[in-house]
Amino acid sequence: MNFPLIMLVLLVITGSIALLDRFVLQRRRAAEAQGPWWVEYPKSFFPVILVVFCLRSFLVEPFKIPSGSMIPTLLVGDFILVNKYTYGIRLPVINLKVMDINEPQRGEVMVFRYPENPSMDYIKRIIGVPGDTVTYRDKHLVINGTPVKMEPNGEYTYVESGLNYVYSRRFNESLGDHSYKVLVNPEAPDIQLAGVRPFPFDENCSYNGGGFTCTVPAGNYFTMGDNRDSSSDSRYWGFVPERNIVGKAFMIWWNFSDLKRIGLSIE
Repeated sequence: MNFPLIMLVLLVITGSIALLDRFVLQRRRAAEAQGPWWVEYPKSFFPVILVVFCLRSFLVEPFKIPSGSMIPTLLVGDFILVNKYTYGIRLPVINLKVMDINEPQRGEVMVFRYPENPSMDYIKRIIGVPGDTVTYRDKHLVINGTPVKMEPNGEYTYVESGLNYVYSRRFNESLGDHSYKVLVNPEAPDIQLAGVRPFPFDENCSYNGGGFTCTVPAGNYFTMGDNRDSSSDSRYWGFVPERNIVGKAFMIWWNFSDLKRIGLSIE
């Protein structure tokens, strides 16, 4: 469901009726007479829809986490807030950037439109920015020839769909100005080669059973999930074009299963 488009249509309809009543219909009825319901209802909803549309389009938009690809940073069922303006002001619906503000940085958690199906929103961590060479081998990241700092932080257990218990090793990883936790399953391969599909600029990447190396093309970003061995990300479907960016995730505002997560910032 294209919610921004629905909001835009409602905004146009209610706004048009409000203007029609203001400049035409009011003049045709008595001064104290009430307008018909099909005029009064849209008029009352118009300011509410306008405020919600502007907030969601240019300031903050809520999202719900549907999968475990960002565990342990984000859990299934987390409701998060996304800053819509930090990466630039974009026109709603068509997502065209009209003003630059900040560029996405390594280590930030970003929401974007899935390149293979732009009607879907994905959330991943930015690993590589334009021009970076990203290598992932033996469960370790190397950016532009420099290994990313990674320190053990115990074990982590969670339940996958189907009530399967998953045991992983947890690490503290530092990238750019951000420190966060990632999960690694030592029994899983670095890359599931069968899952790699053709994608734009795939000639910038080389894969083998031990991992991969990719050079990020201009105007694109390389992303990965924090749950490294249970994430569909840039390793498999390619780079995220700048035009697909939605915003930067910054806070968990609700979780029905764990109220202690409310208000947590997203590292």
